[in-house]
Amino acid sequence: MNLMFCGDKNIVDGVIIALLSIMNHTEEPLSVYILTMAFEQNGKSCEPVPESFAEYMNKILKEKNSESFVRVIDASGEFRQCIPQKNLETRFTPGCMLRLYADLIPELPDKILYLDNDIICRRDFSGFYHTDLEGAELAGVLDYYGSWFFRRNILRRDYMNSGVLLLNLEEIRRTGLFEKCRERCRDKKMFMPDQSAINKLAKVKIKADRCYNEQRKLKSDTVFQHFTTSFRFFPYIHTVSVKPWHIDKVHSTLKIYEYDRLFEQYEEVRTAYTREKEISR
Repeated sequence: MNLMFCGDKNIVDGVIIALLSIMNHTEEPLSVYILTMAFEQNGKSCEPVPESFAEYMNKILKEKNSESFVRVIDASGEFRQCIPQKNLETRFTPGCMLRLYADLIPELPDKILYLDNDIICRRDFSGFYHTDLEGAELAGVLDYYGSWFFRRNILRRDYMNSGVLLLNLEEIRRTGLFEKCRERCRDKKMFMPDQSAINKLAKVKIKADRCYNEQRKLKSDTVFQHFTTSFRFFPYIHTVSVKPWHIDKVHSTLKIYEYDRLFEQYEEVRTAYTREKEISR
């Protein structure tokens, strides 16, 4: 299975949790690619995911399956070729837009599952991963809120969330989808830049079941839980943003306790990785 994460050094905690949870629910070898970069402009800055993190997680994955690996890919040069200038001042970091540069990375396989770093896997996801993408650019799940408000066809909800996307990079390279998305992010300010661009410009998308990107409330059939920002209406209208590594808030705010064993694994790995970094200095 080919997996991709994107971002700067701040995604480390989320990637640990995501990978540990995935390892708990598949026996297949995992080829994990992390696109990262160094960037600084107009107060926005990114420091890349360190190679030491890939090396450490590589060891963790190989303990489960010797064919698995983790590889960090520096996409700084690709990013600078087409900087999303109009969207650098939004709340979205430059690093989160790196998924739009995947077609420029020759070592990435033709089919790859992109995941945001605030994802937890809780069931086998092979049914989604092995979706036939023939003729389609990608497969994903409707955005919980956006699919009601942003749609090209008023009669049909088709606006997808970009946090879990099964990508057909061969087709994306052929159609130029990501190239068009990068140009749109460079030239046009948008509410959710990369997600909006993908939804605007993708020609053929496959809609998958909600269970593969549950953005709202944990359900019995949830495969990937996505810890997105959500709205609450009681006792007043407010937003709630809790990430998997905010363990106390996962308990107190979301009232979720089923991941406690996973969180124990995460804390063990995070502590060991931090200790190893300190020793190697």
